[in-house]
Amino acid sequence: MKEEIKKRLFALQDTQYKAFHSKLVPNINADKIIGVRTPELRKLAKEYAKNKQIDDFLASAEHDYYEETNLHGFIISETKDYDQCIKELDRFLPVVDNWATCDLLSPKVFKQKKNHERLIEDIKRWMSSDQPYTVRFGIEMLMSYFLDDDFKPEYLQWVAKEKGEHYYIKMMVAWFFATALAKQWDAAIPFIEQKTMDKWVHNKAIQKAVESYRITDSQKAYLRTLKK
Repeated sequence: MKEEIKKRLFALQDTQYKAFHSKLVPNINADKIIGVRTPELRKLAKEYAKNKQIDDFLASAEHDYYEETNLHGFIISETKDYDQCIKELDRFLPVVDNWATCDLLSPKVFKQKKNHERLIEDIKRWMSSDQPYTVRFGIEMLMSYFLDDDFKPEYLQWVAKEKGEHYYIKMMVAWFFATALAKQWDAAIPFIEQKTMDKWVHNKAIQKAVESYRITDSQKAYLRTLKK
C-alpha cells in the first residue's frame, strides 16, 4: 500500500508547485517535498479512506515524503468514528513538524455536536502537550468549534495563559483571540484591555482583528488604541 501511494503521488507531481510550496515550509527539506497540490491530496484521501487496506499505511505516522504525511492527515480527517479518529490523531500529532500539516487536519467527526463533550476534553489534553504543533492543533480546534454555541468564557483563559515561545503557537494564540473578538467581543475584549498576553501576541491579535471584515469600524478604532 505504501509503495502504491508513493507512485500515485509522484504521478501527480508538479515541479513548479514544489518550488513554490517549499518556500512556505522552509524547515522541511525540499528533497522530501514531491509537489502535489492540496485538491489532489484531498481527492486521494477520500478514495483511500474507503480502502480496507489503508490501515497498513496508517500503522506508522513516519513517512518518507511531506505529501505522504499530509495525505495521512487528510485520511484521518475522513475518519467517521470519533474514538478511532482520536486514536489516529494521538499517533499522528507527535510527528507533525510544520504549520501546514498541522492546519490541514480538520476531522469531519468533530463537526458533530454529539461529540463536543468529549472533544473539549481532548482539546484540553492536546493544549497541555509539550509538542508545539499538538498545542497549536488543540487551540485551532478550540477556535473552530467552541467560539459559537458551545462557547464558555473560561476557554479564553485557557489560551491566554499559553506562554510558549514557539512562533507557531504564538501565531495561533493571536489568531484565536482575533477570532474571539469577532465572535465573542464582550468576553474577549477584557483580555486585550488588561494586556494579559505578551506584547507580540497582543499586538498580532489586534492586527488580525483589525484586518477582519467581521469587526466593526468602531471596534477597530478602539482596538488600535490598545496596542502595546
